Amino acid sequence: MAAAITLAADAPTLSSANTGFMLICSALVMLMTPGLAFFYGGMVRVKSTLNMLMMSFISLGIVTILWVLYGFSLAFGTDSGSVIGWNSDWVGLSNIGLTELWDGYTIPVFVFMVFQLMFAIITPALISGALADRVKFSAWALFITLWATVVYFPVAHWVWGAGGWAFELGVIDFAGGTAVHINAGAAALGVILVIGKRVGFKKDPMRPHSLPLVMLGAGLLWFGWFGFNAGSWLGNDDGVGALMFVNTQVATAAAMLAWLVYEKIRHGAFTTLGAASGAVAGLVAITPSGGAVSPLGAIAVGAIAGVLCAMAVGLKYKFGYDDSLDVVGVHLVGGVVGSLLIGLFASGKGQSDVEGLFYGGGLDQFWKQCAGVFAVLGYSLVVSAILAFLLDKTIGMRVSEDDEVAGIDQAEHAETAYDFSGAGGGAARTAVPAAGVAGAESKKVDA
Repeated sequence: MAAAITLAADAPTLSSANTGFMLICSALVMLMTPGLAFFYGGMVRVKSTLNMLMMSFISLGIVTILWVLYGFSLAFGTDSGSVIGWNSDWVGLSNIGLTELWDGYTIPVFVFMVFQLMFAIITPALISGALADRVKFSAWALFITLWATVVYFPVAHWVWGAGGWAFELGVIDFAGGTAVHINAGAAALGVILVIGKRVGFKKDPMRPHSLPLVMLGAGLLWFGWFGFNAGSWLGNDDGVGALMFVNTQVATAAAMLAWLVYEKIRHGAFTTLGAASGAVAGLVAITPSGGAVSPLGAIAVGAIAGVLCAMAVGLKYKFGYDDSLDVVGVHLVGGVVGSLLIGLFASGKGQSDVEGLFYGGGLDQFWKQCAGVFAVLGYSLVVSAILAFLLDKTIGMRVSEDDEVAGIDQAEHAETAYDFSGAGGGAARTAVPAAGVAGAESKKVDA
């Protein structure tokens, strides 16, 4: 009887502080998807801006519905064979009590569900940056639906679900290095190998049309990432979430500086695009590792990721794959780097007592990280390529060459990002120019 009383006393109870904290973190992660839309939207040419924004925003709609209907159950339900979950009570979220707690934690199931929903939304949105300028919007929407179902939901179970094989093996992924970034980066590579290059790749200039938008997007991502990372401890009681918060800032700063130094040495300038890309590379790399390393370790993780990702973005020109906005170079490479470095820099004083090679722990954790990294990479790449192939051979993945050259915004959305017809003021706004002048002026607008 005394034992029963002790167990009852030790059972978790709902914490309003942790619940509120996690709801705020969920909102921060949601903000990352519009932030990603701005980041990607500024990096494309004017004629593709709206399409790039919409490729992120549509994920908010599609994945939310899938998650409610069956995604949450597949990812976090009762394990089956260490590869997938299922809980019929969670289908449609119809049998979850308002104060029912997530097992072992002090937050409601609904709070955990919505926090993980935001991860599920942004992961397919990340893929879109590799496909800029050339994919039918309807095909993209169907791809998201299929990809989330057969790739993201199972992989999330492997990595974070109780009973998932990677979870049981001891693969460390604090907030999504494998499940989010490697998963999305490998998927991006698989799809672009199937659908091919943009018209004019390596020939036409394809410079970002708005670097201020890129910097705005990077800033929103950096801000939202604190919820993404610190919130993944699902509470704020023991300091691990605070360590992750600190390491997120430290690694991101180190990666941005390292990218800029590499860029200056290699190309002779410190660019705003390099600063934004370096920051994202640091955010990606610290996502799996931030709960396991010290702040000094976070500097190392960020600096290594900054240099390696900066080097990796040029590989598309060497190997001939058209990764439009460097999803492979930043997310796949950054996710691999951050995940594997846990095996070297884990201090044993963060989320667990696991120590990496440099802290006397040998290579045991490194090999576990390798298993998780390369299994997710291989599965996502192959299945994503198959999905893209099937869609391409049925409904078609790409817009026509004429539509791509003229501009995917007009072809797919019947809109343009900027209305130049109203430029000027006063008499200039209403005056009708001569035909020759109008023609000359229209040629100045960069498609």
